[in-house]
Amino acid sequence: MSKERTNVVVTVIVTVCLTAIVVVAGGWFVATRYLSQPTASAPTEAAAAPAPAPRRKTPPTPKTTVSASSGRQNSSAPNAPAPTGEPGTAENVAARGREEGESPSTAGRLTVAPAAEAEAVPAREEGESTSPAKAVAAQPPAESHDDARTIMEEAQRRTDARSYQYEGLLQAFDSKDKVVEKRWTFARMGSHGQSKVVVRFSAPPEVKGVALLVFNHPDRASDQWMWTPAIERDRRIAFQDRSTRFFGTDFTFEDLEERDVDQFDHSMLGNETIDGIGCWKIQSTPKQTKLSQYSRSITWIRKDNYAPARLDNFVKDEVVRRLTYSAIENIQGIWTARQLEMAELRRGSRTRLTLQQVKYNGPMKEDDFTLQAIRHQ
Repeated sequence: MSKERTNVVVTVIVTVCLTAIVVVAGGWFVATRYLSQPTASAPTEAAAAPAPAPRRKTPPTPKTTVSASSGRQNSSAPNAPAPTGEPGTAENVAARGREEGESPSTAGRLTVAPAAEAEAVPAREEGESTSPAKAVAAQPPAESHDDARTIMEEAQRRTDARSYQYEGLLQAFDSKDKVVEKRWTFARMGSHGQSKVVVRFSAPPEVKGVALLVFNHPDRASDQWMWTPAIERDRRIAFQDRSTRFFGTDFTFEDLEERDVDQFDHSMLGNETIDGIGCWKIQSTPKQTKLSQYSRSITWIRKDNYAPARLDNFVKDEVVRRLTYSAIENIQGIWTARQLEMAELRRGSRTRLTLQQVKYNGPMKEDDFTLQAIRHQ
């Protein structure tokens, strides 16, 4: 009986010892197989490529994130590990890479050259952000000329000349198309807004020698004087008389003064076609310093050469006079309408002015634009 008990005890002891040996061996195997692998691989990965820290000082690199717009990595978040290249840093990044589903090679690449990645990514993103801007800047706005004042300034600039003169044939048609012809000479000297003008009738005999002297001003209405040789008298044209017809024509005294762009406020009304030509439609309202019989006017400026095509003058909401420009020619580099027709819409009459012998920048004398000069010519 004691012998059997002894065998049982021996069997138990042997079993316990074998079990302990198996457990110890399994634990050692697991420890060497799994627990020591990161420590061994991380220095290997870190040693596989040169660390950037010894070559230059690199500021702490922000945590690499993925940009939602470009789908590439971005370095804008704080609290990222410094790119020192130490094994411990490589371990942390490699472990974080495995946790986030990255391969060990990706983790090693982020650890080895984070500065290069950080510099490359902003450079790519900067290139992408500036490229669309350059593309937009290269394309001019679809309506780059829709600034009404700019258009009016350009139209006026294209008619700049030191002097301007012509011989005019006037044909005044009444409401029954009965016509009366007159002739005058026109001379202008000086720049826009500060020019001087002399208009002198040359035919028929009953009006021959009648002259109008106009001093234009940039900030107010013009000064006008008329010389009538039949009575040998000159008189200043009062403002209340400037809406009257000028010697039986459909032009008023005000219509003969210069329209300077600075005397009006301009606004764009749209685009229209006049005689098959595209035009800007611009409304001009006189400023407070500009005394005028008209409450506003609308000008159609041709888009091809900036010459006026039509001018409507309003009193309140009624168009009272309409000036149309035709037979436009390039004379000495200036687009000039050789025919103008003023229609007095309430009376049903019109006056056609045909320009002949047009000349720009010809020699003129300041002394020809005085009251003394128009009296003796």
